[in-house]
Amino acid sequence: MKDKIIHYALLPKVLSDKNGDRPILWFKAVKDSEWKPLSSSGFYSKVTRLAHALKSRGMGENSRAAVYSQNCPEALIADFANFQLKATTVPVYATSSREQLKFIVDDAQVKVVYVGDQTQADNAIAVSESSPSVELIVALDRGIDIEGVDKAIYYDDLEAEGAADSSQIYPDDSYSADDVATIMYTSGTTGNPKGVVLTHANYLEAMKRNQDRLVSISRDDRSLMFLPITHVFERAWCYLCLTKSVPLYINYNPKDILVSLKEVRPTLMCAVPRFWEKVYLGILRKINMMSPLKKGFSTWALAVARQYNIDYIDNGREPNWWLTLRYKILDFVVFKKIRETLGVENGNFFPVAGSSLSDQILLFLRGMGIPLMYGYGLTESTATVACFDYNNYRIGSVGKVLDGIDVKIGEDDEILLKGGTITKGYFNNPEANKAAFTEDGYFRTGDAGRIEDGHLYLTERIKDLFKTSNGKYVAPQQIEMRLAASPFIEQVMVVGDNRNYVTALIVPDFEALKEKAKEEGWDVSSKEAMVGNPVVYKFYEAEIERLQEGMAPFEHIKKFTLIKKGFTLEGGELTNTLKFRRLFITQKYAALIERMYDKNK
Repeated sequence: MKDKIIHYALLPKVLSDKNGDRPILWFKAVKDSEWKPLSSSGFYSKVTRLAHALKSRGMGENSRAAVYSQNCPEALIADFANFQLKATTVPVYATSSREQLKFIVDDAQVKVVYVGDQTQADNAIAVSESSPSVELIVALDRGIDIEGVDKAIYYDDLEAEGAADSSQIYPDDSYSADDVATIMYTSGTTGNPKGVVLTHANYLEAMKRNQDRLVSISRDDRSLMFLPITHVFERAWCYLCLTKSVPLYINYNPKDILVSLKEVRPTLMCAVPRFWEKVYLGILRKINMMSPLKKGFSTWALAVARQYNIDYIDNGREPNWWLTLRYKILDFVVFKKIRETLGVENGNFFPVAGSSLSDQILLFLRGMGIPLMYGYGLTESTATVACFDYNNYRIGSVGKVLDGIDVKIGEDDEILLKGGTITKGYFNNPEANKAAFTEDGYFRTGDAGRIEDGHLYLTERIKDLFKTSNGKYVAPQQIEMRLAASPFIEQVMVVGDNRNYVTALIVPDFEALKEKAKEEGWDVSSKEAMVGNPVVYKFYEAEIERLQEGMAPFEHIKKFTLIKKGFTLEGGELTNTLKFRRLFITQKYAALIERMYDKNK
């Protein structure tokens, strides 16, 4: 069993046997400035002590524990302690509201809730008062006030209760791959979330298939944990890294990511497209502020880099000496410095998925030597369905389908999935399960696409498609992705269901707009002044027209409204995975939307 993992309860033990005192987790406490290590043997010891403490308090096989916290070592330790007990982890987004937590706790009949800050603790305590399944609340930080709460205990006090016994709870051969590892509630854009049931067999199959594809990962890598581990992309990625003995650097606060990147200089890091869009826009903004001479040089340098990296290296072709020489000089003088400024100069590759990424941005960043590996997956598929290979990938696709996943195209071009990584269904939700699978057992993704030579192409999100009153189907995400490539657009949501033309709500990138406004002599006294300025509107009109080139006329945005406040989680406009709650937004901004369709305006 040295290298054979048949259940994730056994992974900490395998890591300890293989790596001993070698650090496997690096972290910063909330108030610390230094990264601290936790060894593989220390990780296993902590997992086992916590498992014994929980067992003594009645936690056991088929019990469920919710981890409601920011990324931290204790969240991972709790995860694997659950697995030792043959219990199930129920991840809850750190930003989830009290109402969202209560739904999940009641639906999954959660017994233990781990909390990472005061707001989460207050929510869990309030929920426990009306949810009889909750027997224990574990505060992961001693700065959390739980005084007077009988059901609450500090994490380190709980762990200490299990210190007397360091043996694994069950023998290795008693664990089954059919045990449920996690129930992951999808945030959903409408209605209540659905609990995706993922077994250890699902994760094990996902790890096998990813290792077969991502052959360059080794113990010499270091991965920065940026996305919340509540997200299946980050969770499956962390399991893969741990399986390969790759140390994880745990970024606690997403707002600290740019600092953490420079401190860790990772070789691996998962991110959603929005992160890389901001990197791209930041670089583009600096180029646009250059003198005409420097701007012209930068444009030429980017063209050379794209030719070298995309046309030749990534296509398995040998560039000639002249192109190689020019690129090496430019890389040393320009691109290496950009990568070092960001902290990504050591990149093995950087997986990116979760939503659509513009081809333009992908080409731009890969061209300058930032090795993004674009892919596609769902919670229900234990993350990856398809991803780029190291070379010979196809821009426009989401990469080649992983071996072992059966993909076919069904009615309305829907992508259908079957295989060992696919969930058996949703927890406690027979109605959703009936709708989610075809009669022959394929999972319905809700995404439309096509397959060409093993490469998967996404065309639209079927559930987000809308039909204009003229009978034309429009894929809003495709339009939004195009417009997101503008350095002057922070967010955009397209509207047009049952309307005679397409409109949009646009949140400007106010930093970029302010620089442009100063340059042009426009009023920059406030956000209101900028979004209400007819000259600014004309500027955005031209920008949108430029970005819509090549689109069908019925897809063109005919009118739009600039709004001063962005769409946020706190405002209710975004899901926990940062997708638009389209119905909520259209209701919230109904008056502004109606003005765009008023013939008298």
